[in-house]
Amino acid sequence: MSDGAAVIEVDGIVTRFGAQTVHDGVSFAVERGTLVALIGGSGTGKSVLLREMIGLLRPTAGHVRLLGTDVWAAGDAELGALRQRFGMMFQDGALFSSLTVAQNVAVPLREHTELAPATIDDLVALRLRQAGLPPEAGAKMPSELSGGMRKRAAIARAIALEPEILFLDEPTSGLDPITARGFDRLVRSLVDDLGVTVFLVTHDLDTLLTVVDRVVVLARGRVLADGAVRDVIAVDDAWVSEYFSVRTMVD
Repeated sequence: MSDGAAVIEVDGIVTRFGAQTVHDGVSFAVERGTLVALIGGSGTGKSVLLREMIGLLRPTAGHVRLLGTDVWAAGDAELGALRQRFGMMFQDGALFSSLTVAQNVAVPLREHTELAPATIDDLVALRLRQAGLPPEAGAKMPSELSGGMRKRAAIARAIALEPEILFLDEPTSGLDPITARGFDRLVRSLVDDLGVTVFLVTHDLDTLLTVVDRVVVLARGRVLADGAVRDVIAVDDAWVSEYFSVRTMVD
């Protein structure tokens, strides 16, 4: 449940690559304890915006504030502390191929805490369980897991430090429908049971229609629509109409 406090604030973001303007004043805010999806057509800069939000790509102009910290005005120490308060899952999971699943999940704990090895092992087991993975998955290499299990392992690593915000880039991409819906339920449980704020980029219509609280639509360099799925579906815009034409009823 949202408590009304904005933990993500995107304010007037402008992004230019040479003569190309990708974002031309993108602004929105995300309240704590909500699941918000970012959608838009090809070339609208969804993943670019996500990288700007987490401090990997500097925008041309504008501000991003996470948990009250201005990402692009923060010093190294402040930004380092902030990064321990949010988690990120990239589209392909980005697991270290040379480490076991358990070792992957343990990386943030070993890098950012001084916990005893036994405590780290206990926390890794907990994160794997929270991500819906069986205990034996921890000993496997990423290459030994199915696509869905690799995504869950990536989630386990992303929540290792109990983040307040979780960013996901196309989390159900490449998954079969049954596995994708199971992943959606996992993400929704992180919001409902743990109070994590989730911001995800997606093309998955079923994700939008079943688990998200809000949808932000990017088009023509700006936010075209921002609201509940029902409200976004009703927006008078050709791209929005075509996008949602496959399913126009929300249960």
